[in-house]
Amino acid sequence: MSNTKGFVAEFREFAVKGNMIDLAVGVIIGAAFGKIIDSLVKDVIMPIISFIFGGRVDFTNLFLVLSQPANYTGPHTYADMSKAGAVILAWGNFLTILINFFLLALVVFCIVKAANKARTKFMKEEAAAPAPTPADVLLLQEIRDLLKK
Repeated sequence: MSNTKGFVAEFREFAVKGNMIDLAVGVIIGAAFGKIIDSLVKDVIMPIISFIFGGRVDFTNLFLVLSQPANYTGPHTYADMSKAGAVILAWGNFLTILINFFLLALVVFCIVKAANKARTKFMKEEAAAPAPTPADVLLLQEIRDLLKK
């Protein structure tokens, strides 16, 4: 029984330890940051790239039908063929996701680089300002100077 009590106390200490709380906060903020970056890529960068290339940069409907359901007469789009149960080699969807990944990685890289630059600048400014001399040290310096005289 005492072993169980020690286990529970040990688990409680682990669960409420500062590192665990920091990790939880980091995961929550990371998830929110991920949504922001995803929206930036999808809603801002991809439309600009689509405009530059003169159309949509969405290759989802580029696929190869390996096996089509018997008597299928519906539209031949990726979504409709998938719903109908066709076996599809969806290379266009993969290409779209790959392009989005590289854009997302580029945006995250740029944000991290800017944050590191700002942090470095802030640290230099903080380090440049000398810390004020504590009062007890000033008092000791005065006593030393008086003793020298």
